[in-house]
Amino acid sequence: MKIHEFQGKSLLAGYGVAVPRGEVATTAEQAAGIARKLGGKVVVKAQIHAGGRGQGGGVKLAENAEEARAVAARILGMTLVTKQTGPQGQRVRSVLVEETLPIARELYLGIAVDRAAAQPVLMASAAGGMEIEEVAARDPHAILRQAFDPDRGLPAYAARRLAFALDIPVPALGKAVAIMQALARAFSGLDASLAEINPLVLTTDDRLVALDAKLNLDDNALYRHPELKALRDENEESPLEVEASRFNLNYIKLEGNVACMVNGAGLAMATMDIIQYAGGRPANFLDVGGGASREQVKQAFQILLKDPSVRAILINIFGGILRCDTLATGVVEAAREVQLKLPLVIRMEGTNVEQGRQILEQSGLAITVAQGMRDAAEKVVAAAGK
Repeated sequence: MKIHEFQGKSLLAGYGVAVPRGEVATTAEQAAGIARKLGGKVVVKAQIHAGGRGQGGGVKLAENAEEARAVAARILGMTLVTKQTGPQGQRVRSVLVEETLPIARELYLGIAVDRAAAQPVLMASAAGGMEIEEVAARDPHAILRQAFDPDRGLPAYAARRLAFALDIPVPALGKAVAIMQALARAFSGLDASLAEINPLVLTTDDRLVALDAKLNLDDNALYRHPELKALRDENEESPLEVEASRFNLNYIKLEGNVACMVNGAGLAMATMDIIQYAGGRPANFLDVGGGASREQVKQAFQILLKDPSVRAILINIFGGILRCDTLATGVVEAAREVQLKLPLVIRMEGTNVEQGRQILEQSGLAITVAQGMRDAAEKVVAAAGK
């Protein structure tokens, strides 16, 4: 689950990370009031679930409260287009109004899971304020890495070694160690999948402050953090993804025209790969899970059909806990309800496969039953092309 910058900063501050003074506003008048309270120059930042906001015109400086009002009025309601939003952009519904700081240097700190090492890894770089992917591509040695045990946290000696490597001045060394350890505690304590401060600024008076913050939380761990569920902003998500989550379906919208419904993430990835191998483009990732009910299958099918870019549908199921006859019944019911007109290709194997095929054959619907994944991919791509 992604959250906004102002929400991420609030959570990190609870773990001891220094953040600028500021508040969130949903109107230009509120923005002016916050700027007046902060005094002096402020920065007004669009709050959307995407990076690159400054390049898209979503981050502006204001000299005083009146200018903050005018800047906020321009940003609020705009459709902000960045590299991460895609060409459709994202509507801005709130802005963060913060104090400005006397910046001496910009650094980068981030934590993600290294699956090869089976541990979280703290990444640090002196090239803060830039896209970290670009930094890594240009100079991999510019990214420093330190794995740590999530239960024990980041050792102080490891944080000091990183701080020395980043050439942190002596008066700020203790603060650098503290902020790295705090970020590690937050990552583990919040069950995050990503925790990033970019930039972490060193001020001219040797303070270290998180000028920006990005936190992604693991959906699977939210049952341990009921208070974090309230941070979800459904306006920032695809309506189809929101609807799918209500039925415990794993759905991600993509850019192609071949809809996929699969049980199991590994099989879903393989299905998308083979669709591309056959010359097509998947329209989504949809994993109904191993134990999906007939109702979930039905809802999943209807979600696929709500995507206007879909030209054909591929259902690829290995029947284990989800039996093939359960799948077939759910698909037939949904297809009849919506009066399906799109080509539908089904490949299924496993438990009760013969009963499932019989249900499909007796449905009277124009359903193509494929023999194997390659056959299914070729048939559905050809159907989408027509």
